[in-house]
Amino acid sequence: MAHFAKIENDTVTNVVVIDNAHESYGEAFLNDLGLIGSWIQTSFHSNIRTKFAGIGDTYNAEKDRFEPSSDYASWEWNEEHYNYIPPTPMPDDGTPYIWNEDSLDWVKMFPEEELAP
Repeated sequence: MAHFAKIENDTVTNVVVIDNAHESYGEAFLNDLGLIGSWIQTSFHSNIRTKFAGIGDTYNAEKDRFEPSSDYASWEWNEEHYNYIPPTPMPDDGTPYIWNEDSLDWVKMFPEEELAP
């Protein structure tokens, strides 16, 4: 089976599966079915376009690859590590933290007052 991602404004909005018999002309096949739009092939094996496309991911046409979406506007893309990096590193003190986009800071998952007996 072949997988194709629908791209709208550089964002993946849908992913569909078609028979391998239609793989070589997948976009035309999908448009003929009434699924009008720009369709780019994706792969579970990441042997094309770096990763399997997921809804919300970005299609980077310049690099012909899919890039994961970021949950946080403040995080920047790191090309070397192929992921998003927060503006400040998470504290490394053994405590679990979550990112707070409003305050642009790490917040303890379990504030100390919740852990008190």
